[in-house]
Amino acid sequence: MVLLAHGVGGRQDLPIPFSAALAGAVIALLVSFAVLGMLWTEPRLGGPLARIRPFSDLFQRAVSSQAWAWIWRTAGLVVAAYFCIGLVFGPDQVENPTAGAFYVLFWVGLIPASLLFGPVWRTLNPLRTLHLLASRALRRDPDAGLRPLPEGLGYWPAAAGLFAFVWLELVAPDRATLPVIGIWLGAYAALMLAGAVVFGARWFDKGDAFEAYSGLIGRLAPVVRRDDGVVAWRNSLDGMSGLRPAPGLPVLVVVLLGSTMYDSLSGAPAWVRFVQESPLPGPVMGTAGLVVVIGLVLAAFFGATALAGRRGATEPRVMAGELAHSIVPIAVGYLVAHYYTLFLLEGQRTIALLSDPLGTGADWLGTAGWTVGGLGNTPASIALLQVTVIIIGHVLGTVLAHDRALALLPRRTAVAGQIPLLVLMVVYTVMGLLLLFAA
Repeated sequence: MVLLAHGVGGRQDLPIPFSAALAGAVIALLVSFAVLGMLWTEPRLGGPLARIRPFSDLFQRAVSSQAWAWIWRTAGLVVAAYFCIGLVFGPDQVENPTAGAFYVLFWVGLIPASLLFGPVWRTLNPLRTLHLLASRALRRDPDAGLRPLPEGLGYWPAAAGLFAFVWLELVAPDRATLPVIGIWLGAYAALMLAGAVVFGARWFDKGDAFEAYSGLIGRLAPVVRRDDGVVAWRNSLDGMSGLRPAPGLPVLVVVLLGSTMYDSLSGAPAWVRFVQESPLPGPVMGTAGLVVVIGLVLAAFFGATALAGRRGATEPRVMAGELAHSIVPIAVGYLVAHYYTLFLLEGQRTIALLSDPLGTGADWLGTAGWTVGGLGNTPASIALLQVTVIIIGHVLGTVLAHDRALALLPRRTAVAGQIPLLVLMVVYTVMGLLLLFAA
């Protein structure tokens, strides 16, 4: 099965020339930096959640009930079980919806769901629910594992899991076939459940790549559930600024960003020719390319944060952890730009195929007759959306980095200390637009 291309086509499809898009993006960053330096002189983000606006009492009672939580846990189990019908019993052919459901509806669909409602996968995650049910059956505390969760572990398991997934999605041979998807998911589920048995349910928070992925994006959601269960509106930047440093966090966010950049690069004609002419097998070249791109993005991030940290005598590792949150909106911008058309077109096709997971001509969901349409989108409107979300992501990243730098660096050097970060944002912007226009 070959999924539809992520982009809208070549340079000729874009309504504005590359030079204009690049100039506009760089100007937006420079103006944002200048305005922030003049008007934003004190840290403002990530404070107490007292500034949030709670929903009505009736809504609070509804969403705080155990029944509400179990509705969504059950929904996660039902959807996972339905997915397994096609994975385990369906024919291994193009019409099987498994690959589309996994790579498009799930992986890409978590982006808008998390942006709107927060870390939704934490509630829907069928592995977390299975662990909870098993713990209750054994009359054990689900948070109590065989040993405490090491503080130094942080996001490293999630970073490794995310890399394993993007390698599967972008590089692995026959990655859309049922045996490959089934083996990967089986191994992943076994590792996650084993981690939960050893460390308790808190393992999923930073050990499960998909929970961490949804959690990072969900920091930008306009809604939040406080520790006391209150659900309220909030400033999305407050939510993202509240992401605190943890081991492995910079690597996690850079894997998310770098893998998306590699995905765009892998579709560029120059890279395709290079791989085809190489004497090495395609998967070897793809793995090397993925590692190199992520490594370059990571090196640029660590280099810029180390230079910024010198202004405040802050250790490079500490500075990188403190500023990792500023990369998340940039990564989200790339994800939306890169996957929008895939989600729009292949998502419709997958929903139609899901009505017949066994390939028998059935119409279980009533969607078998759906036809794929543009839903009013044109190449020009899609291209404008792609450029816009990339720019917005970088501007938000600049705001987050500026606010955190004010808290970390001496006031007299706070603005000057951000110049390496501004250069980093410009480099990321240039690379993102180059890859977008080259696709």
